[in-house]
Amino acid sequence: MTKVQIRFRLQKPLDDVMLNRLSDTTALYGIQKIKLDPALDGLMVEYDATRLRPAEVESALSAAGIPVQSE
Repeated sequence: MTKVQIRFRLQKPLDDVMLNRLSDTTALYGIQKIKLDPALDGLMVEYDATRLRPAEVESALSAAGIPVQSE
């Protein structure tokens, strides 16, 4: 396993529904941890680079309704 971290910028603030969806994305095989920045303007995602690529992580977040943009 190769753990990698990638930061995403939030395109708009998260609401309660999005926060619930965000917690569901950790169920995707390969995503280890998601941490919301203290300023609430970005996410740090830790994932297994042997399982996922950055574009797949971004796609999983977008599919869950989380408005992110890679930095």
